[in-house]
Amino acid sequence: MKHTLTPQRYLILLAVMLTASVGDTLLSHGMSQVGPVTLAHLGLLLVAIRNPWVITGILCLLGFFASYLTALSWADLTFVLPSTAFGYIVVAFLAKFWLHEPITPYRWAGILLIVCGVGFVANGPSLTPHEAQHATEETAPAGEGAVTGGTQ
Repeated sequence: MKHTLTPQRYLILLAVMLTASVGDTLLSHGMSQVGPVTLAHLGLLLVAIRNPWVITGILCLLGFFASYLTALSWADLTFVLPSTAFGYIVVAFLAKFWLHEPITPYRWAGILLIVCGVGFVANGPSLTPHEAQHATEETAPAGEGAVTGGTQ
């Protein structure tokens, strides 16, 4: 059974990638304002939760979680997670141009290798049929269609 990605599913994957990238960047910016948190200064976590950048980052990551759960409802984890790897490039550009972090050529090479690896995953199906699905589909009486656990 081949599972094709609809425009809506591409938008969900895009939402996973962008909300994670922006959310992580916002958290980083907020935590740079809060300062280092150590076991001796755990109270700084309460300060962090009141930082507007951290709050906005958490809200973005809640959006990430919702879109991630949505994607996992119709695709395998081994498809969803790698297919959002372009987010590493988004994070790198946000870190470089907004947070002004230096990015070494070795880091760029590592990011490029990760993103190139996505090509191997993207060529496969988004959902791998399981043995139980095949057995149910084969034994279902004609006209009754088997329930396979996901919407297509």
